[in-house]
Amino acid sequence: MKFIYSNDNKRYHTLNFYNKQKYGEKVYKASVNAGLTCPNIDGKLGVGGCIYCEGGSGYFTNKNLSVKKQISAEIKRQNKNGEQHKYIVYFQANTNTYTDIDTLKKMSDEALSFDNTVGITFSTRTDCLDDEKIAFLQELNRKTDVCLEFGLQSVHKKTLGFINRCQTFKSFKEEYLYFKKSGIRSCIHIINGLPNESYNMMIETAKQVGKLDPDGLKIHSLHIMKGTKLAKIYKEKPFNLIDKQTYIKLVSNQLTYIPQNTVIERLTGDGDKSKLIAPDWSKDKISILGGIDKFMTDNKLFQGKNL
Repeated sequence: MKFIYSNDNKRYHTLNFYNKQKYGEKVYKASVNAGLTCPNIDGKLGVGGCIYCEGGSGYFTNKNLSVKKQISAEIKRQNKNGEQHKYIVYFQANTNTYTDIDTLKKMSDEALSFDNTVGITFSTRTDCLDDEKIAFLQELNRKTDVCLEFGLQSVHKKTLGFINRCQTFKSFKEEYLYFKKSGIRSCIHIINGLPNESYNMMIETAKQVGKLDPDGLKIHSLHIMKGTKLAKIYKEKPFNLIDKQTYIKLVSNQLTYIPQNTVIERLTGDGDKSKLIAPDWSKDKISILGGIDKFMTDNKLFQGKNL
């Protein structure tokens, strides 16, 4: 079979397909660190942040530069042969609506100062939005393509407590559904392989996310990175990690519970290999993606099959 939301052999709605349909070409992301924090770091809800987080959920070599200079550096890095690409500016580090409107406007203005910017993405939390911020984002969405990325990670209360998310799935769901009324595009993140989660628990997370009908979904493999609280926990009391073949089977089956209109923006992680402690198999992204393609084909699976 050929999946209708793919222009290659994929059996899921690929980001490549979405971007080529919308923009006519591949679109690159310029990831920047705006120097913001999180309510589970600064004490409003908790301290220390999520136990797996390394410097704000991203590796930024230019984080001490201004937003504008970071974007310039990202464009230079990706324009290896002088090509002129289209870009989405991705405010990735920490919680990027956990600030005031003036700061959000300044961040957005700097992103839009580049001619090839076709969109702005904000990594954030559902509990860091209010009507004023949503109204600002709706206005911004009339100028460029706006997307908000929400880290859910798991729907299980015990897991969310263990990773110091400082949020329940119940509150996430209520806040997310309220935000969806704004008409602004959104993407949900989940993590496979979190400590003490069974295969069926991770399948349940995908089922619940599917019911939210998100515009986009990112599935990450858990990375244990040097310098994180998770690394300390793993060193002191090692826990079982999901293996490669189980991960491939899991993701393939999770996708069957996700609506076909949801764009699958990621199926595994991209941690800094020099800081990765485990799992070692996660370094081979091409093999993982190829394994998912093969498993889905061999088992006649496709996105949304079980809906």
